[in-house]
Amino acid sequence: MTTPPDRLDRGCHGIDIGGTKIEIVSYDSAMREAYRERVATPGHDIVAFSQAVHTLVRSGDAVLGARAPAGIGLPGITDTFSGRQLSTNVPALNGRQARQLLQHTLDRPIVIGNDCQCFALCEAAGGAADGLPTMFGAILGTGAGGGYCADGKLVRGQNGIAGEWGHWSVPAPLLARHGLALLDCPCGKAGCTERYVSGPGMAALHRHFGGDGAEPVALAARANAGDIVAARTLDVHLDLLGHALANVVLAFDPHAIVLGGGLSNLPHLYARLPDAVQRHLLRGIQAPPILPPRFGDAGGARGAALLLRQQLDATPHP
Repeated sequence: MTTPPDRLDRGCHGIDIGGTKIEIVSYDSAMREAYRERVATPGHDIVAFSQAVHTLVRSGDAVLGARAPAGIGLPGITDTFSGRQLSTNVPALNGRQARQLLQHTLDRPIVIGNDCQCFALCEAAGGAADGLPTMFGAILGTGAGGGYCADGKLVRGQNGIAGEWGHWSVPAPLLARHGLALLDCPCGKAGCTERYVSGPGMAALHRHFGGDGAEPVALAARANAGDIVAARTLDVHLDLLGHALANVVLAFDPHAIVLGGGLSNLPHLYARLPDAVQRHLLRGIQAPPILPPRFGDAGGARGAALLLRQQLDATPHP
């Protein structure tokens, strides 16, 4: 006899869905990891995508011995009115009602959150910002996104997009200072922050200054070895990122900022970014600590499971 799927006393699943991989982590009732598996995302085939998620969850159920509820982190934005998925890096989901699709596929209680917000929640509850009154999780990877947490819980906002700092515009005077063009963004607007501060954004800056558009880790190594173009790229990137995170401080005033994504592995960010943020703040305002993530790339699945637990725990049971 299996436990009813709306209870957590036999555990739950956290699922992190991205453009290249789908990862499941199944947890027991004490949030200890019981099962983990990662598969490539069938990004263009909705039938194959649904089957991949279904198979992973059934495998997790077998380990837990229960048809457990699932928290799911999805990339992109969910349209508030239609429920359709927008701006996601999983093309098969674009324009689809992802919640209904996954509910039908899994046939159990599910909770869906933005993948960047799930990262933030993971680091707020037991992660690098554990115990702090507020925190902001800033993803710097193929894009730039984030989430804001207060008292260890996610603050999502009316449209569920609180923390979407990657689509704040870079001001024209700051672009002009560095001789940068106004770049179009796939979201339909121009000059979005993520076009300049993400991993691809850093590579684009390097090409702009005459370089070959190397990956961020290589650029950091070259700068340390005295490469002038790489060093200039990192300086400009820090200035743009410092401005963006200064705006995060003005908007949310977090007690800490935790970095995630591939760029969170660059040591120079923790050494130099606090001063870069401080330069763009009003006099008398102190930049918060900028911290590396405690859970690394495991954060998305854990955050999705935590989001599920928080929402189910808040739901009255008969």
